[in-house]
Amino acid sequence: MDAVTVRIEGRGTPEPAWQTCAWLEALPSVRADTVLLGARRLIVVSPHPDDEVLACGGLMQAALAEGCNVQVVSVTDGEACYPDHPRWSQSRLRDARRRELASAMQALGMDATHVSALGIPDGAVARHEPDLAAHLAGRLLPGDVVVAPWVQDAHPDHEAVGRAAAAAALSCGARVLQYPVWAWHWLDPSAESGPWPSAQRVALCADAQARKQRAISAFATQTGAVGDLECEPILPDYVLARFHRPYEVLIG
Repeated sequence: MDAVTVRIEGRGTPEPAWQTCAWLEALPSVRADTVLLGARRLIVVSPHPDDEVLACGGLMQAALAEGCNVQVVSVTDGEACYPDHPRWSQSRLRDARRRELASAMQALGMDATHVSALGIPDGAVARHEPDLAAHLAGRLLPGDVVVAPWVQDAHPDHEAVGRAAAAAALSCGARVLQYPVWAWHWLDPSAESGPWPSAQRVALCADAQARKQRAISAFATQTGAVGDLECEPILPDYVLARFHRPYEVLIG
């Protein structure tokens, strides 16, 4: 997740407020196979290691169970999440977060062959957006389902990745879906209507939820489960609570 914009400050919208959100509750609930529609490949494009698991760890499991080839494109290594930290340098974070992503993929039933790390600088994806779009267009096939961040998620890396993935999918005849991550922090659950008229809630079974939580726990540098962090982690409990739900939201 990492560097943020002005809308991503403080503790944000508490999860109990989302539990009583009328417009979120009104989103249609579907099974993952309905979302996949028989696709042979699911391409998950992630700005930073952890976004793919937080947003669609359950969908990836369901795709594997359906015999769908799952590929994760990890755009940055998330190395800028703790700027100027005396012990967590960018090089140390880069290595740690790649290892964490590998462990998270194992928890979901995948291995290194399912992940491509592009190494675009964390916090600077917008400057590399045309190259990212071209890279994605070169690997997508007609009929692929591509999932990427919501283009209004309020994090600059997320928005740039979302735009690049949408442009690449359009050029290749692939179908694109978007996922919110930081939007849960700043959107208003008391609004009369939500921002996603075509969104759906993808239901997760209990086993998928448990495996997703094990995968999330692999990101120790983000949850604070490392001994020498000594600052608030990127994913404190009040943020993680938004990703304990028995469903994931995908925007069509």
